[in-house]
Amino acid sequence: MKVTPKDFFLWAGAMIALYVSVFSFLALMFQYINRAFPDITSAYVDPYSTLIRFSIASLLVLFPTFLGLSALIRRDILAEPAKKDLWVRRWALTLTLFIAGVTVAIDLVTLVNTYLGGEVTIRFVLKVLIVLLVAIGGFLHFFADLRGYWIAQPKRARAVAIGAGVLALATIISGILIMGTPGQVRQYRLDADRVNDLQQIQYQVVQYWQSKGEMPQTLSALNDSISGFMAPTDPETSQPYGYSVEGPHSFELCATFDAEAQANAADLSGLMAGYGSDLMQDTWWHGAGKTCFTRTIDPQLYPTRASTTPR
Repeated sequence: MKVTPKDFFLWAGAMIALYVSVFSFLALMFQYINRAFPDITSAYVDPYSTLIRFSIASLLVLFPTFLGLSALIRRDILAEPAKKDLWVRRWALTLTLFIAGVTVAIDLVTLVNTYLGGEVTIRFVLKVLIVLLVAIGGFLHFFADLRGYWIAQPKRARAVAIGAGVLALATIISGILIMGTPGQVRQYRLDADRVNDLQQIQYQVVQYWQSKGEMPQTLSALNDSISGFMAPTDPETSQPYGYSVEGPHSFELCATFDAEAQANAADLSGLMAGYGSDLMQDTWWHGAGKTCFTRTIDPQLYPTRASTTPR
């Protein structure tokens, strides 16, 4: 039977949606394992769960697309049984079986190699098992599909589709619970902007002290038309940040935060500023609401330029 454009694009769309959905599912599971068993040797942690958000979006859109296209394909085959012998169907299923088989083999080789190297950890074993289960499940499912099992057993095919849909939904809900709602993620981003603004102000205050040997009395004193620096304001309210001189060498910076600082966000801020995460938690850790940070300039560490100019 000749392959029509409809047949080709139905199978192409179904396979693309399937592959992206599987990769997204695995990415989500890997991130959940990383959160449950953090790696102390890993320096970078994304505080905004970028990969989780992208994987959830992909799974939320493409997995139902795969189920819908598969239902259309199965309905066409039931209406025209000759379509089960289309070359596009045989190629799509055989390719999927090949990919699943290769994945199982690579997964087992990786497990054995890592075990022999003495580097097996719980998080590694869990990731290997998840990949193995997904690959074996996919292989068995599409092997049965190639033999026409699901076409002959539509009720079981529907039950498998429902079960897969429930699993995908549970994975998506888990991701949302871990990373927070979109509103919470927005709060974390705004708070990170506030911390970044305070870091800029702190740097400029120190530079002002080193240049003039005195503390700026207001934030507006830091504005410089030549360098282009303007004291930042709150990204949400556009109100100026709190600033006050506490002593000859000390000052206080204040901001109103939407949420308590997340550990991951504090770690990332520390890395961006060149400090360790523990130091950053002591330096910029904040709760929800107004938080003030007192800073004291050490004249020996930050001498004024006048004191370092040779006579």
